[in-house]
Amino acid sequence: MFKNALVSVSNKVGLEEFLRPYANQGMRIVSSGGTASYLEERGFQVVRVKDQTGFPEVMGGRVKTLHPNIHMPILQRADNPEDQALLREYGLEAFDLVVVNLYPFKEGLKKDHSESEMVELVDIGGPTLLRASAKNFDSVTVVCDPEDYQWVQKTKEIDHQSRKKLAAKVFDHVSDYDRHIADYLMDSTTHGLHGTLHKTLRYGENPSQSAAWFKGEGQGLHEAEILQGKELSYNNLLDLDAAVQALRQFQDEITVISVKHNNPCGVASDATIASALEKSLKADPVSVFGGIIALNREIDGACARQLSALFLECIVAPSISPEAKELLAAKKNLRVLIWPNLLQESLHTETQFRTVLGGYLTQDQDRVAGHSDNWKLVSGELSPVDWKALSFAWRVCACLKSNAIAVTGVDQTLGLGMGQVNRVDAVEQAFGRAAKFHPEQSDKFLASDAFFPFPDSIELAAQHGVKAIIQPGGSIKDDAVIAKAKELGIPMVFTGTRHFRH
Repeated sequence: MFKNALVSVSNKVGLEEFLRPYANQGMRIVSSGGTASYLEERGFQVVRVKDQTGFPEVMGGRVKTLHPNIHMPILQRADNPEDQALLREYGLEAFDLVVVNLYPFKEGLKKDHSESEMVELVDIGGPTLLRASAKNFDSVTVVCDPEDYQWVQKTKEIDHQSRKKLAAKVFDHVSDYDRHIADYLMDSTTHGLHGTLHKTLRYGENPSQSAAWFKGEGQGLHEAEILQGKELSYNNLLDLDAAVQALRQFQDEITVISVKHNNPCGVASDATIASALEKSLKADPVSVFGGIIALNREIDGACARQLSALFLECIVAPSISPEAKELLAAKKNLRVLIWPNLLQESLHTETQFRTVLGGYLTQDQDRVAGHSDNWKLVSGELSPVDWKALSFAWRVCACLKSNAIAVTGVDQTLGLGMGQVNRVDAVEQAFGRAAKFHPEQSDKFLASDAFFPFPDSIELAAQHGVKAIIQPGGSIKDDAVIAKAKELGIPMVFTGTRHFRH
């Protein structure tokens, strides 16, 4: 059991429950400021830091734990006679437990604080206590995360390896804390990759590659409850991310998206989630085999019966009915994730990171508008239904890898072409799939993620009976492309915005 603890926390969740058993067994507690008052109000016997140091808390609490009578008992070496003699000389007892968490600087970033208010949220004493305790993990158990209270309490004897693990977490925690402060003071001229290890994965894209899953701040896939199935793989996570990102383009419509190899292969909206699922699966029944399914409404029994008939890797949705849960339980290897916040974007996903040799790139999250006042009809006329269909096709196309072409109906994908090295190949691929799976479909709409450099793709679209086209525009050949669309009687919309995905 612990004999002498130093406790100074901003986040007091779970603190009383953690300390109570040790205090009942006679553990001495040294604390300061609000933490000391909090514990005293709950009946704990507390030695105030000022009584330990013989020096008052000054400068509005800015200086209180920065004192040798605090740091000597933390940094003392149990096997060093001079250290032990020094403690006896000053009447000090070694700390064997340090519980500290930091001023809420990161939480302050989410609020409309002034610069002076943010500066006051910069913790000085806390990181110093944590670093000193972590350095001396041979003798000190240091806890910086309330989530660790339970397992520490349940462990009868904290061994060297456990203390080392807690110390490593401290240095990671303090480093992350300092990085946020640096980013704030540098006014976003630098970026740091903030994250903590969530899970070590079996392997990466291939069995020869090691991999790990780190969670950042705010909302993310790590929040999802995994109801059943095999362990999530690196590739599963990439596909789940692509599915959810695509699904967020359809906040208002009941929509289901099938994803394979980071690309949507079937997207459909309808009046019910079961009918949307049926249309999504029929959009490309070959590619969906072994894919990922994302639904933006609750999985009900009708959905579960359709899903049970297929081989799929993962399903993700905001909720699931008891009937559906029971039906899908029979598919033991199928991974089922329930994520209530699936459609709610976090402010912390505004910046995207990608690695390059020797560094990494950042960019803002791409935002795709379902319609905009900037959209310009440059050829022909469109009905309200046509506009709806083009909006659907545009949002789907923005989720495909470039070069990308989406051929759709009003609310269902018919053929998708993606990842091609030229736009004509993407058009041919999309129409090839549409002809294979939906030969009876007469009304086809086409979206391109970037401009058409030549009129040839417009001619190809006309040959396949396209009713209308949406594209960014911006080519030096726009006039020729528009002229060809008018000649062939195809209405065309320029959005003025492209959506490459490399």
